[in-house]
Amino acid sequence: MGTDLPTGEGTAVQPSPGRWEAAADRAWGLIRRVHLGTKEPANWVQLFHFVVVGGTGYVVNLIVFTLLTEGAGLNHLLAAVGAFVVAVTNNFLLNRHWTFRRQGSKESHAGFQAARFFTVSVVGLGVNLAILELLVSVAGMPELASQAIAVALATPVNFIGNKLWTFDR
Repeated sequence: MGTDLPTGEGTAVQPSPGRWEAAADRAWGLIRRVHLGTKEPANWVQLFHFVVVGGTGYVVNLIVFTLLTEGAGLNHLLAAVGAFVVAVTNNFLLNRHWTFRRQGSKESHAGFQAARFFTVSVVGLGVNLAILELLVSVAGMPELASQAIAVALATPVNFIGNKLWTFDR
């Protein structure tokens, strides 16, 4: 039994893929691309650079988070957003000029890359905030320790998004 649809005139028409099939095809394409990328040594060097840059951003994030929660008395979620803004700026500049400099970091693309980097980072922030809130409100963990864990768990989302989308030019 085939998947062709009759047209009523003796010929068959291939059905157009539905939204779910198209989404599945894109997801499998992304998974395949990530899998193939793990076999390239240059990608591991970039991951190392990304982690070093992320480490600086991590420290910046935790310092700003501490200043905002303990120094300014802000709620942990607002402080996380403030820390994110400072850290994402730090990380974009360092990643653009060091980690992904050979991946199309031309001056004419700076604004375009910044917009994409920020978009990917906002997705990572969503992951961060969800984990942070679970750890603080549900698990009862201290805020700073929860933020440290949440940032670390959001890192893979950021690397893959930036590698495959932001600096992929």
